[in-house]
This record gives sequence, structure tokens and C-alpha cells, in this order.
Amino acid sequence: MAEDYPVLKGAEPFYFEGSSVGILVSHGFTGSTQSMRPLGEAFAAAGYTVCGPRLKGHGTHYEDMEQTTYQDWIASVEEGFQWLKERCDKIFVTGLSMGGTLTLYMAEKYPEIRGIVLINAAIDIPAMEPVLQLEGTRFLDAIGSDIKKPGVVELAYEKTPVQSIKEILPFMKAVKENLSKVSCPALIFVSDEDHVVPPDNSQRIYNDISSEIKEVLRLKESYHVATLDNDQQMIIDNTLAFIKKIS
Repeated sequence: MAEDYPVLKGAEPFYFEGSSVGILVSHGFTGSTQSMRPLGEAFAAAGYTVCGPRLKGHGTHYEDMEQTTYQDWIASVEEGFQWLKERCDKIFVTGLSMGGTLTLYMAEKYPEIRGIVLINAAIDIPAMEPVLQLEGTRFLDAIGSDIKKPGVVELAYEKTPVQSIKEILPFMKAVKENLSKVSCPALIFVSDEDHVVPPDNSQRIYNDISSEIKEVLRLKESYHVATLDNDQQMIIDNTLAFIKKIS
């Protein structure tokens, strides 16, 4: 299904050509590439090849998102993965929130992925469960822009489609059930205070993945959208160190 709305300024996908090491960068649920662009630019500045796909139905209008499935979001990321595979020998994947869910999905499906970096990744959001019982409601209030740093706003939808919550819930469940298939090195960032994804998600991911090399780093000065928050530089620095070490 074609998207009916133009892509918002700042929500465009981004691509940077660099070395034979590629980094796939995924934004989150109802968000846009704007939340991940600072990381993408930093990785490109460090010489890497970077792809930041726009997830289908995102970065336009929430009525577009309402029409998409989690398979569409997977397809958006897999398209970016293919773009990198044509250019790179080694690929890392990183994602924020549902971008983290997608990152875990990719690591479960593609064992050749060299390493993953998760930022407040989502596998279980109990607050969303009651939505399954909703009848006749199309949109709920937004969940975007959970940021501690004053004056910073995430480019995200002002409404969340109920249908999209009904897509993300089974997707998270499927990813959670297959966590043991993840065996590549993993760096896991988690905010101590997150008003969207409960921080215990990250510990459960750490416990259940099969990776021998895995580490949790705590973000003390950021809320959910940590990539735009006070710990942005710490995320960039530690991710670059991790990639350098593993690749």
C-alpha cells in the first residue's frame, strides 16, 4: 500500500558510504530517523558505511502507520541490511526501542551479523496490553519524545494508532521467545528511568541471549529516547569502541 503523506523534514532515510564495515541503524515505534541521525553521522565520521532506513509508515503521518504491519517494519530494515551487504564484509546492527526489537530479530535470523547494540530495546511493554481489548478507538495519545534534556524534541507522531500497538505486541512476543538464537556480541544500553519501555527489558535480554560477549551499560541522565538525550555522546563513544574491538 502506498503511503499517502509526504516524508516529514528530518525523517528521511540516510546512507553514508564508508569502509567495508557497515552499521545498520534503526529508529523506534512511532518515531523517525531523526532520533538516530546523530549516531549515524558519528559512525560515518568514524569511517563506517551507515544505513538508517525509515520504517514503513513512519516519518509521514500516523494514518500511514495505521496501515502497516510489523512485517513491513522488518522489510524496511532488511532492505537496509541488503544495501549494506552489497558494500560491506561485516555488519553491525543498532536500534532504539522497537529499533532494538528489530535489531534482536535480525540477529536471530542472520547469524552472520557481527554484533548488535541495543538502546532501551523493547520485548515486553505491559502498559500496552489493555489496548488489545479496545474496540472502536483508532488512535491514542503519543508515546514519543520521552527525553530528559530540556528543549530537545523527538520527531515522532502525536498519536499512536491502536492497530500499530496490535502489531508490535505479537512482534515483541516472537522476538522474546527466540532470544536464545542471538549469539553475536551484544552491547546493551538501558536508561535507569524510562517512561515507555520498562528498564527490566534490558536485563531480560541480557539473561536470555546466548552471546558470550555481552554487556549492559546504564544511562543515568537519559529517559527513553537516549539517542537525543544527555547520554548521547556516551552511547556513541561506547558503540564505536565496541565495533572497533569486535570488527
